Amino acid sequence: MRLPPLNALRVFEAAGRLGSFSRAADELHITPSAVSHQIRSLEDHLQIKLFRRLNRKVVLTADGAAYLPPLQAAFSEIAAASHRIAAGSDSGQLAITLVPTFAIRWLVPRLSRFRKRHPDIEVRLSTSIEPVDFARSDVDLGIRYGKGDWPGLHRDKLFCEELFPVCSPALLEGDVPLEKPEDLVHHTLLHVIARIDDWRMWLTAAGVVGVDPEKGPQFPSSALALEAAAGGLGLAIGDRWMMSEDLKQGRLVEPFDFELPGESAYYLVFPTDRLDQPKIAAFRAWILDELAGDSEDVVG
Repeated sequence: MRLPPLNALRVFEAAGRLGSFSRAADELHITPSAVSHQIRSLEDHLQIKLFRRLNRKVVLTADGAAYLPPLQAAFSEIAAASHRIAAGSDSGQLAITLVPTFAIRWLVPRLSRFRKRHPDIEVRLSTSIEPVDFARSDVDLGIRYGKGDWPGLHRDKLFCEELFPVCSPALLEGDVPLEKPEDLVHHTLLHVIARIDDWRMWLTAAGVVGVDPEKGPQFPSSALALEAAAGGLGLAIGDRWMMSEDLKQGRLVEPFDFELPGESAYYLVFPTDRLDQPKIAAFRAWILDELAGDSEDVVG
């Protein structure tokens, strides 16, 4: 049997995985009618029905459900083989996905040092709070925030969080000085939408009562909340590693002597079969060296 059209197979994989023609259309940037046409073409080629079309949804038939897993495995093999070929080419590109705060507050200010050490490697960054599927993307490695439970990935723990409030030095000299945590009742708490419980956890651990842990403006990222704090808007919850330069320069200060160890950490992650790829090994060695230097500064 001659092979089915590759494009029709790709459309079937997306529709089968997502359980929807419209969602597959969105992912592939085509119209739902184009998805339906490709599925019908594949069904005609195979002489079987792959989906049962109900009122407003589609369901895989028994044949479709049996066909999907080996097809997904084949696509994964193609993606892995393509990545291995690209990794061995002379392009020198290193694609990294990472959470925005890590990019803004830690990595980007140091990238010039990586470029100086490896001028032949061109770094391409993309930021997202959602973990990337390495088998379905051209991303080489990622920096993720979590508990390290990602099967099939090599993981290097970069650092654990130590959470505590920070503010502008000017806030310490205001009408209501910050002398003890209970003084927070007179000040504005700055929140990060994705980490809305940070203030509640810190206040509870510090034994502070009478301070509303939800009141105050919300920001889409920790980086913006910390900038607002440096500008004197209020107090933000931050992590020592992410604020090391601001604390060193005096843009931010720690008004209280209480830190809450975080439950999660930042990890460098990539598929285990990429450990020996030169550009990944180079970046891994560099970032671990940088963190070793930061650790000496933090401890010191």
